[in-house]
Amino acid sequence: MMKVLLLKHYRGGPAPVVDSGSMDQWTPEEVDAHMQYMYEFAARLEETGEFVDTQALSPEGTFVRYDGEGRPPVTDGPFAETKDLIAGWYILDVESWDRAVELAGELSAAPGPGGKPIHEWLEVRPFYGELPTATE
Repeated sequence: MMKVLLLKHYRGGPAPVVDSGSMDQWTPEEVDAHMQYMYEFAARLEETGEFVDTQALSPEGTFVRYDGEGRPPVTDGPFAETKDLIAGWYILDVESWDRAVELAGELSAAPGPGGKPIHEWLEVRPFYGELPTATE
């Protein structure tokens, strides 16, 4: 078994296949359908034992850096920040790299505007020390 992280991005990945806009432009029914798809995806993986965790992230946040005793300055750019890029994640425990890629493909088909799959790019990353293996 290997643990992998599926990262959902607001932006920063390859150009989208379908320009579905941001969720704040979707109808409430479209948002509900998208979220239901993701809940059902997680429930299915709980049944197979592959589900570990999923979280959606708030857009609020900031970078903090240590700059000497008692002085943690807070900065907010000029660099891309995860609050602008990462929408959330799934952590999965799968048999192989191929299975992780297969599941990411399924999650990419979550519905968006008009109920059509959004073909979202997802970043798939193995946990450090977990080597991906290809199966035949």
